[in-house]
Amino acid sequence: MNIIVAVDKNWAIGYQNKLLVSIPKDHKVFREETTGKVVVLGRKTLETFPQGQPLKNRTNIIVSRDPSFRVKDAIVVRSIEELLDKLKEYPSDDVYIIGGESIYRQMLPYCDTAHVTQIDHVFDADTYFPNLDEDKEWKITDTSEEETYFDLEYRFVKYSKK
Repeated sequence: MNIIVAVDKNWAIGYQNKLLVSIPKDHKVFREETTGKVVVLGRKTLETFPQGQPLKNRTNIIVSRDPSFRVKDAIVVRSIEELLDKLKEYPSDDVYIIGGESIYRQMLPYCDTAHVTQIDHVFDADTYFPNLDEDKEWKITDTSEEETYFDLEYRFVKYSKK
């Protein structure tokens, strides 16, 4: 199972329920990685999408404890246990955990690959991803060349579970 995330130097991922920054190439890589695949996200993350709608050309699985929560063109599960059961229907390599913080933390133990866009900047933030550089279970297996978007430098880093 995969996890895909963009982080700043402090492994921050968001502020006030929004991404820290929007980098077009990061969005392009995200689209290329996840199109035609299964994306798993929490309800609050879904609310940040345009019109709060699921991502097109993907199977969207949304985790929400609210028993009345429904979303057109998406599968809604009520717990991580129900999610794990549902994910058995899909090839593990086709599953991408896409946020937010709570879903990332709960699903990280089940993932073996992390696609991390590392942004060389510190933003104001209130949500974070676990620092994989400090986690002995994870190692860097691929790194892109450094890229620049305006004054932001970033790179795409792939981590694999040891």
